[in-house]
Amino acid sequence: MAGFDDFEVRDITTSGSVIHLRVGGSGPAVLLLHGHPETHLMWRHLVPELARRFTVVAADLRGYGQSGKPPTTVDHAPYSKRSMALDMAEVMTALGHERFAVVGHDRGGRVAHRLARDHRDRVSKLAVLDICPTLDMYERTDMSFARAYYHWFFLIQPYDLPERMIGADPAFYLRSKLASSAAADVFPVDVVAEYLRHYARPETIHAICEDYRASAGIDLEHDRADRDDLLDVPILALWGSKGVVARTYDVLDVWRCYTTAAVSGAPLPCGHFLPEEAPEATLAALMPFLES
Repeated sequence: MAGFDDFEVRDITTSGSVIHLRVGGSGPAVLLLHGHPETHLMWRHLVPELARRFTVVAADLRGYGQSGKPPTTVDHAPYSKRSMALDMAEVMTALGHERFAVVGHDRGGRVAHRLARDHRDRVSKLAVLDICPTLDMYERTDMSFARAYYHWFFLIQPYDLPERMIGADPAFYLRSKLASSAAADVFPVDVVAEYLRHYARPETIHAICEDYRASAGIDLEHDRADRDDLLDVPILALWGSKGVVARTYDVLDVWRCYTTAAVSGAPLPCGHFLPEEAPEATLAALMPFLES
C-alpha cells in the first residue's frame, strides 16, 4: 500500500473486537486514528516521515475498514468512544507500548480524546485534527452547523433508515462526503476505490451509523460525567481554515477548557481532510509537537 512500505500488517484481538492495523518505524510510539468515511490509508502521506522518528501504529477504528464490526446494543455502547478507545489501549499493550502519543482526525480525534480521558497514564500527548469536543459541538449546534454537519443528524436516525438510504448507492454517498470539503484531485481513483471497498459493505454502513448514534447518546453521558475532570496532557489542535470548525469555534479556547496542560495549534490552508489536503503543513505542525 502506497506510503506504508515496510510496515507490518497486523490483526489484534481486543476484548471487544478485532483491530486491523499497520505498524512500522522505530522510536517512541505514535498511534494514528482516522476519521469518517476513511480508513488508516488516510495517513499515507505522513507515515514515511513519521516512521523515521517514531514507531507508527495506524489502525482502523472498530466498525471501519478491515476492523471488526461487533453486534450493537440498544444503548449503542459497543460503538461508544469508550469502547473504541479501549480497543486502542489494548492494541498498544499488545504491541508493547505502555505510553504513547495519539493523533486523531475527525472520528479518530473523538476516540483519541476519550482514550486520553479513560487511560490517562497511557497517553503522553494528544493531537486532534479538525474537531472540537463532541459535547461542545452538540451543545452549540445552530442552523449553520446543522446544515454543514447534516450527517450528524442523518446517521443517528433509528435503524435502518440511514442504512437503507446509504446502502442504495454507497459510492455516491462516500464521494459526496469526500467532495464536501476537498478538491477533487485530493483523492486519487485508487484511494477512493479502497475506501469504497470497505464502506460499501452493509455491516460497515451499519457500524458507522452506530458510531454516530453513540456520539449523540451514550458518549454525551460519558462526556458530561467527567467534563470537569480536566486532562493534564498537552494538546495540539489543528483545523482547516476553509472548514466548518474554523468558522464556528475558537478552537484553542475550547480545548483549553479540557486540560491543565498547554494547548497549541493553528489553522492549516485546507478543508476538513488535513492529512490528505495539506500533508506537508500537517506534518510540519505535528513533528515539533511529537518530538518535544
